[in-house]
Amino acid sequence: MNDRRVRVRFAPSPTGPLHIGGVRTALYNYLFARQHGGDLVFRIEDTDTTRFVPEAEAYIIEAFEWLGIKFDEGVSFGGNYGPYRQSERRDIYKRYVGQLLDAGKAYIAFDTPEELEQKRQKIQNFQYDNKTRMLMRNSLTLPKDEVDRLIADGQQYVVRIKIDAGEEVLVDDMIRGEVRVKSDILDDKVLYKSADELPTYHLANIVDDHLMEITHVIRGEEWLPSAPLHVLLYKAFGWADTMPRFAHLPLLLKPDGKGKLSKRDGDRLGFPVFPLDWNAVDRKTGEPVFCSGYREQGYFPEAVVNFLALLGWNPGGEQELFTLDELVPLFDISKCSKAGAKFAYEKGIWFNHEYILRKSADEIARLWEPEVRQHGVTDDFGRIVKVCEMMKDRVSFVKELWPLCSFFFEAPVAYDEKTAKKRWKDDSAETLGKLCDVLEGLDDFSLENQERVVHAWIEQQGLKLGNVMNAWRLALVGEGKGPGMFDISAFLGKEETIRRTKKAIEVLG
Repeated sequence: MNDRRVRVRFAPSPTGPLHIGGVRTALYNYLFARQHGGDLVFRIEDTDTTRFVPEAEAYIIEAFEWLGIKFDEGVSFGGNYGPYRQSERRDIYKRYVGQLLDAGKAYIAFDTPEELEQKRQKIQNFQYDNKTRMLMRNSLTLPKDEVDRLIADGQQYVVRIKIDAGEEVLVDDMIRGEVRVKSDILDDKVLYKSADELPTYHLANIVDDHLMEITHVIRGEEWLPSAPLHVLLYKAFGWADTMPRFAHLPLLLKPDGKGKLSKRDGDRLGFPVFPLDWNAVDRKTGEPVFCSGYREQGYFPEAVVNFLALLGWNPGGEQELFTLDELVPLFDISKCSKAGAKFAYEKGIWFNHEYILRKSADEIARLWEPEVRQHGVTDDFGRIVKVCEMMKDRVSFVKELWPLCSFFFEAPVAYDEKTAKKRWKDDSAETLGKLCDVLEGLDDFSLENQERVVHAWIEQQGLKLGNVMNAWRLALVGEGKGPGMFDISAFLGKEETIRRTKKAIEVLG
């Protein structure tokens, strides 16, 4: 395999919105492919027709476009190994099912769901395997002419792999090392169903990975129990020499408690578990379904990527902020944790704040401008940029700016009662009236000149700086928030600053 071009794949099932755990799996595949100068293939596993959701495929593609994770080939990207949707590869799978049957590596089973349930009632911990298959209704126990007749009559059947006892199956995992399993404990999994003429996940993936020349399979830990079966299938087809190397990633775990991360955890704690908003209709109930996404919640795609990259893997050192390009040379699949990674969603918020700090005030202003305009603000764009310069370090999301900064554009219509009780003293009205006189006399209303003149006046009057500034902040802002007072007054300008100050004197007395 050393002389083969590295090829990895991400193969989601279009059964609903893409879980954030799937995004991390795709990200690790991307980093591995880029690090080795290889290819990332996008395949759609749509053989489970009962759970297929038409909108899901477009959702998944849009999510990766937003995140900046680019595929080299596959569904919607083209390539020389298509088709890349499993539902379009029926004839290919049938051919390989026939190959296994002809070689005696698989067999046809006619057992109905009712017959299987009866066996489960009779035999404790029943599984269809080398110990029980000769008790069942299949091509190993029925005469060939009866098997042919049942198929000709349209009897539904499945094809099962024939796993022999007494073999040790070795899975060479890049994260977990050598995993050895006795074939005696494995069941004869279903590979193909005549009802819809489609393979199960197990057969389809092995055939596709082989034909698409996949060299490494990087997937979630939940697929680890399937790995021994997949190794046996490679051997059954005679493809052992081109078997890919496996890497089973640790699960993403609940932020609190035990178990893997679920949508319910996000609903309960107030964070998204999907990259984009999902709006659909439940196929069973007909009820609308909504799931919030990172994009619509105001996260930057680069912050989400950075956050996910460090869930289950760490490059070492103190650095935490990495671009996608910076992650590529550092990524080491063998250094991924074997244990699950707690989904510390608060860290995702921290990352978003850090990326706000990294962006220029102009970038943030362009993202914020549409919301500012929705509030009827007609100030030129440069003033929006100035507000971002003063305030962007105080928020984790662009959407937090307006509640925090609206006073720059709209005069307060009320004054926070708690702040007023604490900050508006008996002499505040008189003091701010005199301050207005000082401000009226300023020809130069720059921040620096205001600060020099007002500080000198306060000192001359024997006033307490804190009392004056706190009352003045209440007058200009309506509550006790915001940057330095002279930053605010310089932005508002002389006329608006005096107008707001006099209004507060009038209202608060």
